[in-house]
Amino acid sequence: MVKTIQIDESKCNGCGLCVEACHEGALALVNGKAKLVRPNFCDGMGDCLPACPQDAISFVEDSPSPTAPNIVQPNIVMGHPNMMAVPGVQCPIQLALVSPMSDFLKGTLIIGADCTAFKVDNFKQQFVGKDPLVIGCPKLDDRARFDKLVEIFKNNPIDRVRVIRMEVPCCSQLTRIVKASIEASGKSIPCEETVIGRDGGKL
Repeated sequence: MVKTIQIDESKCNGCGLCVEACHEGALALVNGKAKLVRPNFCDGMGDCLPACPQDAISFVEDSPSPTAPNIVQPNIVMGHPNMMAVPGVQCPIQLALVSPMSDFLKGTLIIGADCTAFKVDNFKQQFVGKDPLVIGCPKLDDRARFDKLVEIFKNNPIDRVRVIRMEVPCCSQLTRIVKASIEASGKSIPCEETVIGRDGGKL
């Protein structure tokens, strides 16, 4: 079971404050009412709850559906993309928190395993520079979190992907997931892999 939100449309006044509060892009206004249009993007953190002045949003537990399509219906007004690119690494960087409509998602996208930044000295200088970065863990993160990559590739002008992962077996899944997401997006985006050893050096 996963924690997600439900919206009582009889209470919703269409103010859109919850949509703005949702950095994951899971909510949208549909015909004047807030709706959970991308359930797989909901991280269950509940940032939208305190934003709602009508007390129309509550938590529920639901069965995960990682293969469910993320369909956005016509007449949807999406919320604000979460962050503009700024000098240095943008925020947020966790894949679970990055909106697939963020302005910084363009050019070369760096996708790093969580551990890599803590094993490599000067990780940003070596691998990131001014490129956008998202991080995640293929072992600990829910598989549905990575479904967001398909939307990221599909909706943004990304022309190259660099995967930075650890040499440990569980981390090898990251590259497979990224390549599968590129294929599912219908695009042909070059993807290269850098493997970091247990000592923090490149293999």
